[in-house]
Amino acid sequence: MEILAFGVQADEKPLIEEAFRGHGEVRCLDVFLTEDTARIAAGHEIVSTSVNADLGARVLEILAAGGTRMVAQRSTGFNNVDLAVAERLGLTVARVSSYSPYAVAEFAWALALAVDRRIVRASTRTRDFDFRLDGLMGRDMHGRTAGVLGTGRIGEAFARIAHGFGMRLLGWDIAENPACVELGMRYVPKEQLLAESDLVTLHVPLMPETLHLVDADALKLMRDDAILVNSSRGGLVDTVALVHELRAGRFTGVGLDVYEAEAGLFFLDRSLEAVEDDTLARLVTFPNVLVTSHQAYYTQEAVGQIVGTTVRNVLDYRAGRRSENVLVPRS
Repeated sequence: MEILAFGVQADEKPLIEEAFRGHGEVRCLDVFLTEDTARIAAGHEIVSTSVNADLGARVLEILAAGGTRMVAQRSTGFNNVDLAVAERLGLTVARVSSYSPYAVAEFAWALALAVDRRIVRASTRTRDFDFRLDGLMGRDMHGRTAGVLGTGRIGEAFARIAHGFGMRLLGWDIAENPACVELGMRYVPKEQLLAESDLVTLHVPLMPETLHLVDADALKLMRDDAILVNSSRGGLVDTVALVHELRAGRFTGVGLDVYEAEAGLFFLDRSLEAVEDDTLARLVTFPNVLVTSHQAYYTQEAVGQIVGTTVRNVLDYRAGRRSENVLVPRS
């Protein structure tokens, strides 16, 4: 049985091929699953998809009509999947419920420090042999306040690093994490966290309840010299409202590894094309903003775990087993 894997990055391909060795053939495609590419899957019972795959109703219908019976998503989030339609069509859907939290937490810190210490601007200058320090002054993190929105495994890992810097910790979540409390984190309402934090980082899933969790009102609560980092899901931040605040000269820095309209842009080379997304085009022009292309998870350890879990999900499907990774069980 050949498994068809969509949206496979060059670094990812050998890991996927090795992981599936002895468990069936796998065909890796660099194209992403969309309505235009879904028909490629015809005749494949199992397909594997990447984080930005379109798994809406129409795509699922095309997959089901072509004989697909199982979708193994190589990501944790599933806001891109129409689970109700998948269940109606009899499609089994599985995800990777967890992988290295350190990959994302460490990258979130890389973004925070890069915008705080003006690393990108400094690197660009020195490439031109401009070694002035004008405009490059940052701030110590020690003694400042880190606000963590979402204190699960990734939020906890971020908080541990913040604790190592000697920062005061504020947290917000539906339930307190005892490990974070042991670090000295104090749980407060979201509004208080935004108002008191020097650094705000997002580590919550994207759901209808968390869409634009950081909206125009939330942004106005933040300190003018605060740092905002989002390495979770783009839809957590109202980007139009963020651009408005940046135009007003607010925030020391903003580090974004995700963007709410990233599908069709991120993971692709658009350098020779006209930019149609005016919001993103404006966002990347701000000198205090750093945007990366959804790479926080992209370490050898994390990708290895993602691929390994995907293989186990496929084997469970074949054996009729169900695990915590199954979103829609086999009918």
